[in-house]
Amino acid sequence: MRPFIEKRRHIIEHGDLHFEVDEFFGDNAGLIVAEIELPDIEHDFDHPEWLGKEVSSDQRYYNTSLVESPYNQWKE
Repeated sequence: MRPFIEKRRHIIEHGDLHFEVDEFFGDNAGLIVAEIELPDIEHDFDHPEWLGKEVSSDQRYYNTSLVESPYNQWKE
C-alpha cells in the first residue's frame, strides 16, 4: 500500500482570483497551505490578512516530501 496524504481542499474566492487551501490530517495535521494561480508573474493582488508566509520554494511543503517527512516530525 502506497503512503498517501490526507487533506481537504477548500476554494476561497478572492476578488477575481481564488485560493486553493489544503487542510491536512493524519501525520500532517495542523498544516494548512494556500495556493493561488496568478495570470502572470507580475500580477499584483491584495493579500488577505489570514495569508501566511511564502513557501513555494520550500520543498518540505511538497506532497512528496510530506509523505517522507510529515509535518508532525518537523523540528521547526
